[in-house]
Amino acid sequence: MLTSAPRTHRIKTITREQNLTIRGLSFYDFEIAMKSVSFFLLLLCVWCACQSPAQERRFSPAPINASARTVEKAPKNSVTVMHVFVALCDNVNQGIVPVSKTLGNGDDPQRNLYWGAAFGVKTFFTKNRDWRLVDGKTPSSKSASVVMERSIFKHRTRDVFLIAEAYRGRYIQQATQDFLEAAAGAPGESIEVIVDGKKFELHTGGSASLMAYVGHDGLMDFQLASFPAKRDEEKRDAIILACASRNFFAEPLKATGAKPLVWTTNLMAPEAYILSAAIDGWLNHETDEQIRVRAAKAYSQYQRIGLKSASRLFATGW
Repeated sequence: MLTSAPRTHRIKTITREQNLTIRGLSFYDFEIAMKSVSFFLLLLCVWCACQSPAQERRFSPAPINASARTVEKAPKNSVTVMHVFVALCDNVNQGIVPVSKTLGNGDDPQRNLYWGAAFGVKTFFTKNRDWRLVDGKTPSSKSASVVMERSIFKHRTRDVFLIAEAYRGRYIQQATQDFLEAAAGAPGESIEVIVDGKKFELHTGGSASLMAYVGHDGLMDFQLASFPAKRDEEKRDAIILACASRNFFAEPLKATGAKPLVWTTNLMAPEAYILSAAIDGWLNHETDEQIRVRAAKAYSQYQRIGLKSASRLFATGW
């Protein structure tokens, strides 16, 4: 990031004994003011340093304007459905600290950090003994260039389905917008799956009872043209696993009417074991606080950090 060269000024020395005033301020007031300005400039430099990679990168296309869509209610599911929106990790198109080329290739879901890697959503739930992958071939109704893969999991002991979609890394803005649209109650699509000879019709998007976003917090890098507005009175829970998501998603999520079940307060790794732990508590009808603690315990275990430190990273509710 380019900055203009600093200007040099000659400042006449003023001794403490003289205690002269400068534009109505005493020397002591002036000194305090200058220290405050210096501290502010230091904070500004730190902020710019954190944001500079994002400013130099190319971001995804503008999201679809929510106001342009027809307002209609989402159909209800006969079974419990969860919809997970995963923005693939992308070293080139996202304002992140780069990871390895393999994990950070936003065009390669199979090896991506948030999808095909060990703690990515697809791999983690495929290996999870409580879940069974029942469909990984039915394409999304969205463009294949946007949603590269979709996996549908069924809980092994309950009629509960988790539908996860992997968005190409450069379309992180579209993933964010689609997640918020679903949280607001916008209809998704209908999918028919057959499990052990039994047919299920699943409705995605706003028909889901729980929706989750997993990936980089793109709202650190871009602004949405509009926030999807609440469409109905249905209760929906939202999990947002992205760095400092409570800070950046609060305003748009508030507009959707969805409740923040689990979101984050600081930098963190948005990996699937957190999502799995939170879902377990949600399915067991635990309190929001118990679910938050579950998420923290999982993070503490996998990241090998103290529970107290992990607990500070997660929040629930407003």
